[in-house]
Amino acid sequence: MEQETTYKPEEPEMLYPDLAYNLERMQLEFLNCSDIMYRNCSIGGLNRATLIYVDGMCDVQAVDEFVLQPLIEHFRRSSMVDEGRAVELKGIFIPTLKIRIVYQTKEVIKAVLRGETAIFTEGNAFVMLADLIKMEKRAIEEATSEKVVRGPRDAFMETLRTNTSLLRRRLRSSKLKLESMTLGSISETDIVIGYMEGIVKESLVKEVRARLQKIQIDGIIHSSNIEEFIEDDVFSPFPQIQNTERPDVAVSSLLEGKVIIITDNTPFVLIVPMTYWSGLQAADDYTDRFMYATFVRWIRYTFVHTSLLLPSLYVALTTFHLQVIPTPLVVSIASAREGVPLPAVIEALIMEFIFEGLREAGLRLPQQVGPAVSIAGALVIGQAVVAAGIISTPMVIIVSLTGIASFAFPLYNLGAAYRMLRFPLLVAAGILGFYGIVLFLIALSVHMVTLKPFGVPYMAPYAPMSTGNLNDVLVRAPKPRMRKLLPWLAKGKSERFPKRTK
Repeated sequence: MEQETTYKPEEPEMLYPDLAYNLERMQLEFLNCSDIMYRNCSIGGLNRATLIYVDGMCDVQAVDEFVLQPLIEHFRRSSMVDEGRAVELKGIFIPTLKIRIVYQTKEVIKAVLRGETAIFTEGNAFVMLADLIKMEKRAIEEATSEKVVRGPRDAFMETLRTNTSLLRRRLRSSKLKLESMTLGSISETDIVIGYMEGIVKESLVKEVRARLQKIQIDGIIHSSNIEEFIEDDVFSPFPQIQNTERPDVAVSSLLEGKVIIITDNTPFVLIVPMTYWSGLQAADDYTDRFMYATFVRWIRYTFVHTSLLLPSLYVALTTFHLQVIPTPLVVSIASAREGVPLPAVIEALIMEFIFEGLREAGLRLPQQVGPAVSIAGALVIGQAVVAAGIISTPMVIIVSLTGIASFAFPLYNLGAAYRMLRFPLLVAAGILGFYGIVLFLIALSVHMVTLKPFGVPYMAPYAPMSTGNLNDVLVRAPKPRMRKLLPWLAKGKSERFPKRTK
């Protein structure tokens, strides 16, 4: 490495036959990178080849056995450097070894940082890259955010190719297309776009691809970094891109004509486009019998909308519309509120803030103590504020029921949207009563109807109405009757299977 270089950088991006010059450029590029390893192949006092790889990202034993030892044996038999032809030099390695050849310095740097082993040889203006990547990864585990009673137990993980293999195990078809691209000028994060050819509309795939290619950012750390760049309305409280860590959910979406985006180093896969109703559907809906699945879905819808409306309805009733409440209940509420100095709307806002704070504390604390602290905090604070006469007992009951109902959301970010909307709805109810609630719900409905993520109506198939797709919204019909796909997603006839004949 200390010998003088012969070649000058007339073409800085290209490699040169001078090994010393090429290594000097690599050492300058990887200056102060202690994890970059250099392995020399010296024969007769001359450095004939050098291997460069990242420590911890490649299989060192395989490098020694399949690369370094064959190189030493080859140079020991050869009296002069005659490796001008790439094919001859590749032939000294085990045939099953993945070897590719590049001629540019930039490509070598990217490959080494991905975990490949770069093989520099004297007298050759190219570098061979050996795919001997071996990085530490966790085992495939059960999904933590989407629990099911009956269904697959595997979940996506942080390794890109493991995630694509989980899809291939379920869809053994060449129609499953997985296009690769790279995002992030510094991170160079690998992204995969997945779709089912023949089912998905080509316009949707082109739109997803175009939006991803427009992203100009230095680093993609998580799939959420992509989400806000490609969604239609970033100021909407409602999520327009679904995320999941369950392969079966991703596969079901592919078969519906949707597109998925897999990000390396992220266990959550993005699904586009998302509709409001798909955010309220759980994986268990399709593994249980249709009657029970429909019953549970009704319970879920009831709790979901209760979490938004219950505090506001209580505030409106007790502040403006006492005549609607039965007289014995009015007397009970009035006696419970006797001595409470705050209006009902202020009570509700205080208790909602406290409940959200306890929920956030439970999430951020260590797993062993988080739930215990949040439950104990809720009990202690609820009892204390009632005993002190600051908050009435009915308000504690209302906020507790609202908190329990908010846990019924299958999708976390949709639940977060409802939790956030609860506060302006409370203010509207405290100022205008029922009129405020109705006006707020009208404005919210108009906003949801006008949302069209990737050209698909957010409230489809109810707005606009598509009668052939109503078998999987308010009810979960028997699977033989769930034939239709959303016409905004799938092309052609849009049927899962032909109609069953008797």
